[in-house]
Formats: sequence, C-alpha cells, structure tokens
Amino acid sequence: MQRYDPALIEPKWQKVWDEALTFKAIRSADKPKYYVLEMFPYPSGRIHIGHVRNYTMGDVIARYKKQNGFNVLHPMGFDAFGMPAENAAMASGGHPKDWTYSNIDTMVEQMKPLGFGLDWSRMFATCDPEYYGQQQALFLDMLQAGLVYRKNAVVNWDPVDMTVLANEQVENGRGWRSGALVERKELTQWFFKISDFSGELLDALDSLDDWPAKVKLMQANWIGRSRGLQFAFSTIEAPEGFDRIECYTTRPDTLLGASFVGISPDHPLARALEEENAELAAFNADCRRMGTSEEELEKAEKRGFDTGLRVRHPFDTAWELPVYVANFILMDYGTGAIFGCPAHDARDHEFATKYGLPIVATFTPLEGEHDIQAAPFVPMKSEKVRYTRLVAGEEEQTGDAAVEAAVAFCEANGVGHGVTKYRLRDWGLSRQRYWGCPIPVVHCDTCGVVPEAKENLPVLLPYDEGGTPIDFSIPGNPLDRHPTWRDCTCPTCGAAARRETDTMDTFVDSSWYFARFTAPDADTPTVAEDAAYWMNVDQYIGGIEHAILHLLYSRFFARAMNITGHLPEQCREPFNALFTQGMVTHAIYKTEKDGRPVYHYPEEVELRDGGAFLADGRAVEIIPSAKMSKSKNNVVDPVAIIGQYGADTARWFVLSDSPPERDVEWTAAGAEAAHRHLARVWRIAAEVVAADAPASAEDEALLREMHKAIHDVTLGVESFGFNAAIAKLYGFTNTLSKSQAGSGAKRQAARVLAQLMSPMTPHLAEELWQMLGGEGLIANADWPKADPAMLVEDTVTLPIQVNGKRRGELTVPKDMAKEEIEKLVLAHEAVVRTLDGAAPKKLIVVPGRIVNVVA
Repeated sequence: MQRYDPALIEPKWQKVWDEALTFKAIRSADKPKYYVLEMFPYPSGRIHIGHVRNYTMGDVIARYKKQNGFNVLHPMGFDAFGMPAENAAMASGGHPKDWTYSNIDTMVEQMKPLGFGLDWSRMFATCDPEYYGQQQALFLDMLQAGLVYRKNAVVNWDPVDMTVLANEQVENGRGWRSGALVERKELTQWFFKISDFSGELLDALDSLDDWPAKVKLMQANWIGRSRGLQFAFSTIEAPEGFDRIECYTTRPDTLLGASFVGISPDHPLARALEEENAELAAFNADCRRMGTSEEELEKAEKRGFDTGLRVRHPFDTAWELPVYVANFILMDYGTGAIFGCPAHDARDHEFATKYGLPIVATFTPLEGEHDIQAAPFVPMKSEKVRYTRLVAGEEEQTGDAAVEAAVAFCEANGVGHGVTKYRLRDWGLSRQRYWGCPIPVVHCDTCGVVPEAKENLPVLLPYDEGGTPIDFSIPGNPLDRHPTWRDCTCPTCGAAARRETDTMDTFVDSSWYFARFTAPDADTPTVAEDAAYWMNVDQYIGGIEHAILHLLYSRFFARAMNITGHLPEQCREPFNALFTQGMVTHAIYKTEKDGRPVYHYPEEVELRDGGAFLADGRAVEIIPSAKMSKSKNNVVDPVAIIGQYGADTARWFVLSDSPPERDVEWTAAGAEAAHRHLARVWRIAAEVVAADAPASAEDEALLREMHKAIHDVTLGVESFGFNAAIAKLYGFTNTLSKSQAGSGAKRQAARVLAQLMSPMTPHLAEELWQMLGGEGLIANADWPKADPAMLVEDTVTLPIQVNGKRRGELTVPKDMAKEEIEKLVLAHEAVVRTLDGAAPKKLIVVPGRIVNVVA
C-alpha cells in the first residue's frame, strides 16, 4: 500500500485475530489471570460513540495486560430484558424477543469492526433461556438459604398499565408512560434480604482501595447508617390494639420541642381509623396517589389530617400531643410514624405553621439570635449550639454529642433504647411485566407457595398464545392472561396450580453476569474451578450513573452466591478496581420554526467563519459540549466514523482528548486531526523500512527517548492516564521523524512505537509490526520494558504511594527543591484521581527515595 488505508488494514487483521483465536480465554495454571469487564450494554439497536469510549478503555487494559504475560478474560454480553422491548412491541405490534435479538445482531455487527479484543465465544444475553434458567436456579438456592421472602408491601400502582412503578417512574403523581394517576396499593411482593447485609456492605467499602471515593460515598449515603432512639408514645382513647405508636428518631435531643405526632396514610392505625371516617379515607386515598420519591415528597405541599387522637409525651404524661396523618411520611421508612419538631426541621416547620401548632426551640445559636417562628434553625450536627431545654449533658455541645447524651438519658429513664439503623431497605424484585426472568415458584391451594423443581428449569417465557402472537397492546401483564403457561402442576403434590406471573427486576440480571462469564455454557450458575480462577473482576469500567443500585446489588449478590456455594469466600466483593468514565459529548445545532426548536444532525451543518450554517445559508445556534441525545440529533454514529476514518481513528480520538474520567467532546476537526496523525505514523514507518542509513552518533539519543517513551506510556496505561500516554506518543513520533539516527536504531524505535500504540490502535500497530519485521502478532508480543540505565540522566524517579499503595512515579531533577516536588506530586494524574478532590492529610517527600501521600 502506498498510503494508510484503514478500510483494507482493519478487516484484514480482525480476520487474522478471529482465525487465530487470539483473544479466547482458556483457564491456565501457568499464567496469572486478569479479568477486565465493561458494564454490558442494553440492546437498543445502535451503538454510539460513548460505547466506543467505554469499550476502548477496557480493550486498552485487556491488550496491555495480555502483552504483559497475563491470561486475560475480556467478555461481552447484553443486558437484554426490560420495558423498552415491551414498549417497542406495543408500538410495532411485534414481539419483545424478536426486537431484542434483532438489535443484538445489529449491535454485534457494529461492534466487531472496532477491533475489540473480546472473547466473543462467551457472549450471552440475559434473555437467553440458558442464562435466566441459571438465574432461576440461583433464586431457588437463595430462597432455601433464607435470602428471599414474600410479604405484603405498599407499591406505586399504575391502574392503566396495571404494573408496579418505581418511585422514579412516578411524575407529578402520574405514571411516566400512561399518564394515569398512580395509586399506592398493597401487593404481595418478593424481596431479597439485602438489608441484612447493611453493616457489612457499608464497612466493606473501606477495603475497596481502587474504587473512586465519590462512588464509595454515594453507596455509604444510600446504605445510610444512623444512631438514634427507638421509643413509643402511649395513646389516649385509641382503637383497640393501638395503645402505643412506635417511633425511631435520629434527633432525640429535640424531643422537648415536639409539637405533634405524624403517621403515614398507610400506617395500620391510619387504615383502622379510615374504616370509620370517610373524610380520612378520602384524604388517605389522595395521599396514596402521590409519588414516593424523596424529591417529590420534599416539593409537595405538606398536608395533614387531625385524627382527633392524642398521645402522651414520654417525659411528661400530662403533656399531650395531637396525632396527624401526614402526606410526607412513608410507611417503609422507619416505623411509619414520626414526632414533629418544627423549630429544627424545615418540613415540620411548614406543617406546624400551616396547622397552627407550637414551635418550641430546644437549642439556639451560640452567637446572635434566630427567629424560630419565621424559619427553623437547622445547623449541621457537627456545629456546637446552646441547648436551652436540655435533655442531658452540657449546655453547649454539638448535635452529635447531644444525641448520645439524649439516648443515655432516655435509656436511664426507661423512655426507649439506642439503636443503629440503616436507610437501606430490602430489594423488591417483583415486576408485573412479561419481558423479564420468570420467578420460579408456583401457587398451590394445598401446598401454598412452592419452589419449582430444578429439573423443570428453565421456566420459559411463552412465545405465543396457542399459535397466536401475544397482544402487547392490552394493558397489564400478558402472563396473567396466558392459561397454557400460567396453569401448571404443583411439583410437590401434583395437583393443579398456578405459576407466579411476576417476573424479576432487571437489576437481578445484571447483578451476577460477571460471574456467569467465567463459565457461560455451564449447566450450573457457575463452575467452582472457573470461578476460583477467574474471579474477581480485576478492573470494572462503567458510568457513574450505576454507582449506587447496580454496584450495591452486585455486591449483595456476590455475598449471596458465596452463601449458596456458587462463589468462593474471597469473591464477596466482586470488583477489585472500579473506574467510572466520563461521557462523550457533542454540540447541539438548533434553529427555530414557529417558535419551537428544531434540532439538526451534524452532517446537515457547515462550520465556517466561526459559526454554523445550513445549506440554505441560515445561521444555526451552537450549544457546545452537550450530552448526546437522539432527541437533540447530536449523536455521532460510530459506523459512519469507521467508514470515513477507520476504527483506529475513533479509538485514538476518544482516548486522546481528555482524561478518561472527564467528558470529551467529539468534533469533526478532532477526528480529522487524529486520522492525519495515524497516517503520518504510517508514512514514518514506511520511510524507516525504505531507509538504509549506517549507525550514527544520534542512535543513543533516539534509544534513550525510546526508553523514556516506554516508561511514560506504561505509567499512563497503568494509571488510566490514556490521554497522557497518547501525548507522550505524539512526542515520541515527532522525535522519531526528526532523528538522524541510523536505520537499525530507527527500525527498533519504530517497532517499539508500534507496540506502545497497539492497545489504542491495534490494526495499524499490527500492520506496522509486520512492515518492520516483528515476529508473530503484535497482540501476542511482549510489552517492551524500559531499561533503567537508559533513563538515568540528571534525574531521579520517585515512587508515589498513597495510603501505602503505589499509585505512580515521578521523574524529577536530582536537585529539585522539596517544595517543587510536592507541587508536582499533587498535580500528578494518579494522585489527583485517587484523592478525588480531597486534600491529603500528609505529604512526605523522602529526597531521592519516595513520596508518601496520606489521604
């Protein structure tokens, strides 16, 4: 070839890799393993440039580890169940299964030209019966181990779509899709006992050294450990069976500011009272139509209904408080009952002001005054305040100290007892939809709820109704109206029975897929030898949007799989290292028509003279660096990019322009510049091959720069500093192109350049490797090693440790001042990423030896 032509190079090497099974993962006792995994995609039908960035990052790590002698597992699959497929079936009259598998075929066809070093033989979709059948087996084992149970629970119910909605799917009290007023309804649901692991899940976060601090904080806040007081108010003339109202509070130091007791509309007492009070029944029904997300409860007008009941304050039996049913109290948080202290809580203050209830302060600022009638005084618990109505303890103290003093006082006086509670609730997994994993139990009039026999698994989803395709346009769960599937035989007594028609939350599917990749074809969920060898995931990569639920559920599942014998003890934390990448953004191009916005695809717009214009000359508004969205037409199609520039250009650009944890904006100019650089590398390599120059005095200088490049690129890849590694490769390319070294040294340097580029641009690297006389495939070649002697000049390389773990290196002049070294350390990418914006507690520089950072 006379020029760089990715259209010829890339398919050629992809075929070679496929035929040689280059990336097939086979268990081997002779090699250390390395498991790299990107969060698998939903089969929406098209990949986007964000997919390219995510999977390229994982591919760089996988290829690099393979070249460093590791036996690498790098799989791919699809998170394939869920509502979008049912919505598509409703819209098109088709079937979710057909839509899903068609999309998977399309996305695989789009992904393979990107040259990812994936073991495609392990690919599965979570809607494959072979996968969800093993998920059903897991469920049965967890049920037997007491990790799954069934109970009545209040849920958000869409009466039109006839399904349970998550809090986030209720918008202004209406179903996100149907628009119907949502009801809070009590249904029998299946739950995982994740709350039993609250303390362990929280405490174990401290062991996850290679997770981002912000992710661990988000999980810690979600689990929400709190220390408080469990106590009760005694009722006055309440219905039989309700002589006490149990409460839990994290602020017992404000008990002397109580002015009312509030209960949830779903509290047993509220339900008992509504049977005799039509007005209260109407109020409760109205409350049950509200959304239950924290944001919606916070924004909603605070409303209450005075039940007429009174309770006695636990400190003074002569002190009576009114009992209200309140619309901002949920039954599944705490006990479903609270005491209101309007002086120190904004929500309670709004409520008390509306209903004319007393507002009494229990503490005030140390300095100045605060009008407690106008607004509540809500300081941080760590702030010292003056307690004016003391329960116990010093007059001036922090809220934290006062809580402990109040708990001690209450315990000593028999008012209640101190307890530690968690915000984390059990995981409700029941969904009233078709396109999900069937819950493998049956309901028998004689035997009750009976687990399906394992030999009958998988419980397959029906594909049609007696030859007639299922009609998804009818609201509700098609499984409820499918008698040939729903009606079955009890596996215990053989009598007629009914299948459970709820399917599993799709979060279940993604909570153990990483373990299934270790033995995807096994007739058990995992194989002990494979799980022991491949697990844990050494490097997990995915978006910050999954920082809470997906990762938390996966951590729970790993523990459950250990308890049920499907994972070894060391796998209770499944992901050793986590990296959360930024998004790929693109400018939005907008005009207006009839007062409404019109969004234009990038290919419709010409950029010139500092602006953007349509073909008819109309100016276009540019909104820069926006999240890619189909609705805004600012998506970039990787297939089109590959066709225009090649996969290596797309890979190079998404890695080069920004640190991987930050967003990167895709621009046509940036892609063009990346393509020009790769073409230049091609030309330089061709010139090196054609040249025949003798050794020269320039040889050593070039080889020194080569070893510096090896050192710096290696450090960049190891620390996820891909953009820094690429910056070094740009510099080394310039050095090679200008060098007057002899042909031998230049050929050696060019081969190393190809090796260093190979994780990022694998097709071009293979072609250069072959041109320059490299042996075998560059994908299998050993990663080059920097010769320490070639790095020694008037500099010293200092290892950087953070909390005792090596995080990187810093090469500085031997005589550099300690203060200057400290500045460079704090600016080092690996340190910045580890500290995640926090200042170090200590920074210790041992001249010529090491740098220690204590976070």
